Amino acid sequence: MPSQNAQKLKILYLMQIFRTETDPEHGLTMPQLVERLAEHHVTAERKSVYRDIETLREFGMDIRKLKRQPIQYALVERDFELSQLTLLVDAVQSSRFLSDGSSKALVKSVRQLASTEERKVLNRQVHVHGRPASQSQSDFLSVDKLQEAIARRRQVSFVYCRYVADKGKAALKEGRLHFVTPINLTYSDGNYYLVAYRPLSEEERATGAPEDAVRNYRVDRMKSIKVTDVEVERNEVISAYNADEVARTAFSMYGGALTAAKIKVAATAMNVVVDRFGRNVNTAPADDGASVIVTVQLRESPVFYGWLAVLGKDAEILAPDGLRDHYVNWLEETLGRYGSRAQE
Repeated sequence: MPSQNAQKLKILYLMQIFRTETDPEHGLTMPQLVERLAEHHVTAERKSVYRDIETLREFGMDIRKLKRQPIQYALVERDFELSQLTLLVDAVQSSRFLSDGSSKALVKSVRQLASTEERKVLNRQVHVHGRPASQSQSDFLSVDKLQEAIARRRQVSFVYCRYVADKGKAALKEGRLHFVTPINLTYSDGNYYLVAYRPLSEEERATGAPEDAVRNYRVDRMKSIKVTDVEVERNEVISAYNADEVARTAFSMYGGALTAAKIKVAATAMNVVVDRFGRNVNTAPADDGASVIVTVQLRESPVFYGWLAVLGKDAEILAPDGLRDHYVNWLEETLGRYGSRAQE
């Protein structure tokens, strides 16, 4: 039964029709627009639809005539271009933080921003190994709470966990709460990390722990997160934190001493170097004519050693000596796991 307000809603229905059924490549003729309005129980004459289109143009909608026979009308300039929506869909589907169900729900929401024809193009599938089998609402609430704390400039408390032999989670430090000043949230290697400042305890100072009190916490390993009423700390350590510098130098968000390293890399392995450090990485030809000297700032960590080991004989640390020695020690300890055969 036609709604009594259907005629009053005509221009809104027309706006919806343009948004859902037209795009730069697909339009609707005037008879088709009248027909679509009729499906919403709205009777319309051509002249009134022309007037409504002009009103929508004045409102800011870029509705144009497509030069076809017969003439079609289409919403050309949209909030998101198809290429932008494609990137959004791929980014959502490539996230290991999201379960398959959560990923599909978000993709469905993104697809609503496209026209009917564009949605067919966005019906994409990206397989991601290692997705969680399911996703609880707490995963999203954790991110929301941390964002709230950053916006309100409040400290957060939480229990930090690690995975144990049975693949369950065990609380660290006997379940004692961590109290930290959140700095930002970072997404790296398919995981969310909270970057936060935590002063060293007296026990940690006594054991010679590093003074750098900016730490990275995996959000999926945090539980019982609470936004406190305590204002965030302000100090030189927090002010000096540079997220871009960390992204360039840290491997998988592992902390470590910042080091200026020179690495000799075979020219055939430069793809790996550029993928990791970017096209602006500092390079110079090596004397042998077949290698390149790469100079980079990096944070020394076991993850960096593993990355370098993948290159095998195609990479060699030239400087500093300390980094070279630490890498050799790591290799020797690793080889020692395999007994006498590794020494042959």
